[in-house]
Amino acid sequence: MTGAFTPPAYGDRSLADVVPSVARALGTPLDGHPVGLELPPAPSYVVFLVDGMGAELLARHAHAAPYLSSLLEGGSTGTAGVPSTTATSLTSLGTGLVPGAHGLVGFTARIPGTDRLLNHLGWDKAIDPVEWQPHPTAFGRLAEAGVHVTSVNKRDFDGSGLTVASQRGAAYVGADRVGERIAATVSASAHQPSLTYVYDSDLDWTGHKFGVASTQWLQQLAMVDAEAEQLREALPAATRLLVVADHGMVDSPRGARVDVDAVDGMRDGVWLLGGEARFRHLYCSGRAVDDVLATWREVLGDRATVLAREDAVARGWFGAVDARVLPRLGDVMVACHDDTAIVSTRDFAYEDTLVGLHGSLTSTEMLIPILVG
Repeated sequence: MTGAFTPPAYGDRSLADVVPSVARALGTPLDGHPVGLELPPAPSYVVFLVDGMGAELLARHAHAAPYLSSLLEGGSTGTAGVPSTTATSLTSLGTGLVPGAHGLVGFTARIPGTDRLLNHLGWDKAIDPVEWQPHPTAFGRLAEAGVHVTSVNKRDFDGSGLTVASQRGAAYVGADRVGERIAATVSASAHQPSLTYVYDSDLDWTGHKFGVASTQWLQQLAMVDAEAEQLREALPAATRLLVVADHGMVDSPRGARVDVDAVDGMRDGVWLLGGEARFRHLYCSGRAVDDVLATWREVLGDRATVLAREDAVARGWFGAVDARVLPRLGDVMVACHDDTAIVSTRDFAYEDTLVGLHGSLTSTEMLIPILVG
């Protein structure tokens, strides 16, 4: 139904609750974290995050992923945070914090006091990731408590701004191939107690390039399924495998896209356009917020929910928002419905070439599988 959104389940079954739930299952609970997600006790856990594998997409294409589908009946469903995008989600997972606390509030967000955006995936060498995200991570807190915590990820991500902001405190093992990842994960998880985090980005990349309705995406899902099954077979029986995702994805056809550079008035009063195509942050000039709200609501109609910052915060989209994070949020925020996308061929030309997109609050984007193997 147009306009139907799935709110984030912070404090219960969101990505921010996964590691605190694992910590309790390991017998090393983290203080200050309510846990609504019950996981079976085990001496070691492997958290396998598949980028872009939303719960609805997995259920819809269960035939392509027989192993993961076999876990659906005994598994559960959680949510991403807002926006439903990789940088925000990975930081919520690694820190155990809601977006309003950790401050990575989108693919791009304004650097307060400037007219520049920080790309949270590419980062900016002028921005210290520890200052940008100063809270201790859940990974780090577990390591300090005596748990062997390891992140198994691509070599290129070692030491990146996003990795430091979201995963510092974990030992990092670079592994680019599936075989490397499985071997490194088995080795790390031999420690007790231990938490080993392993990440696969290929399904998300395929969905962006070809779409989640494509043959290429289905083939990649089958490869992820085989990787998960091989990982389970390689791990000791006492080690638990927890498979999650960071968000889902929707395909946005040309006819569902609105180009802000091609519609009269959409740039008026907007001095900086941020976020991403499914969830835009609009940073307004002067006292233009009311005018921007009115214009964008008129242009988009029922294709998006357009809110002032304080209204989006009041809805709990980001959880409790730290004062330092507030100016990173748009003065106006635009969350797309159905398959709508808000593109800018001037500022984000590459984004407009993508087929699959994510970031908004539809159930397809927000719901994630939480599968115990």
